[in-house]
Amino acid sequence: MNSLIQAVQAYAKRHANSDGLVITPVTGLSMMSVDTAAGDLQSIYKPMVCLVLQGAKRMTVGHQQRVLSAGQSAIVSADMPVVGRIVQASHSEPYLAVAAELDMVIMRELAAHIESTHAQRTSDMQTLFAEDTEAEVIDCASRLMKLLDRPDSAPLLRPGIMRELHYWLLSGPHGAALREIADPDSYASRLAAAIAILRAEYTSRVSVEQLATEAGMSLSSFHKHFKHMTSLTPGQYQQRLRLIEARRLMLDEGCSASHAAFEVGYESVSQFTREYGRLFQLPPKRDALRFQKSSETAASHAAAS
Repeated sequence: MNSLIQAVQAYAKRHANSDGLVITPVTGLSMMSVDTAAGDLQSIYKPMVCLVLQGAKRMTVGHQQRVLSAGQSAIVSADMPVVGRIVQASHSEPYLAVAAELDMVIMRELAAHIESTHAQRTSDMQTLFAEDTEAEVIDCASRLMKLLDRPDSAPLLRPGIMRELHYWLLSGPHGAALREIADPDSYASRLAAAIAILRAEYTSRVSVEQLATEAGMSLSSFHKHFKHMTSLTPGQYQQRLRLIEARRLMLDEGCSASHAAFEVGYESVSQFTREYGRLFQLPPKRDALRFQKSSETAASHAAAS
């Protein structure tokens, strides 16, 4: 674990964005380094496993909430809106985590082989699981990190490591629930098809009828199960996607509030400003200014040290 902590901390120090997040060149591999406990961070997670290496974080996914500390992992099993809050971090011991996106194709293929020896199944549509991180999962994460030093090896070695990682998760304490989610006939899998449309076309108007058809559900059934899984309506989910992307455009790419609003599909800047303020607790221009000041402070501290 210590070598993994050192590798994540060193890489994140060079590449983290405004929120402490790093998207690496290895497909699906990301990490986070945050040295001060801060407010809520709004995100839309793809299915993933997140290993908390240092510090602690509270995660709210749909109707579920967990506090994860060093040595624990979170598994998010669907494309979900997540509210994360770092609750334990410092300059000397920052919050550190590394995450790998899950592949439902691999999950389903492996689940078909494991199913015969694990008969237990669950009908609960859970989307957040927390568990102590097993040594085999840490080993897979460490080997994925090593690919960053040898990028030419990633296309050849990553598929095997990811396949092994999925196997250990399916064989772990939440394996039965994960196999149920991987079932193409489950509600979670059917809703995933509709969510994929929302993610791809979030800047456009998408009819609920189209989404329900894609999920193979009636309108009433689709509304019920979508809200149960995500805690949002389809319209609220699309709005969350737009606002999170607009904030990224403003903070990471320096876009103005009006440009970001139109870029993500808003037709009214005033509506964008209202909805942005409700989600992020600050109007967009003030949020961007706050971020700019905090970045300048961090830069001056780094220069002084």
